[in-house]
Amino acid sequence: MTMKVQDRYGNQIELTAERWNHVVTYHPELEDCLEEVLETIRKGTRRQDALELDKYKYVKKFSSLPLDSTHIVAVIKMVRNNFVLTAYGIERKGKSR
Repeated sequence: MTMKVQDRYGNQIELTAERWNHVVTYHPELEDCLEEVLETIRKGTRRQDALELDKYKYVKKFSSLPLDSTHIVAVIKMVRNNFVLTAYGIERKGKSR
């Protein structure tokens, strides 16, 4: 299973079975949130990592995530084949982006 989605900046991003397995192993609360992770990549806001300039975090708010999470973060490595490194849920209080 390799899924490809396009972000709102026109970049193709790959989510491989190996990377999805990593996500659900280390963040099992996202096991039923594959569509939300893909939606985060498609429509989320993006911020470049200050130290690793080929790494970006995409963030999107969702109203019904497991546990106390309000947002999903997808970490993307932008190289020849742009791919998901990991994804996780966070709780963000206050104004959403």
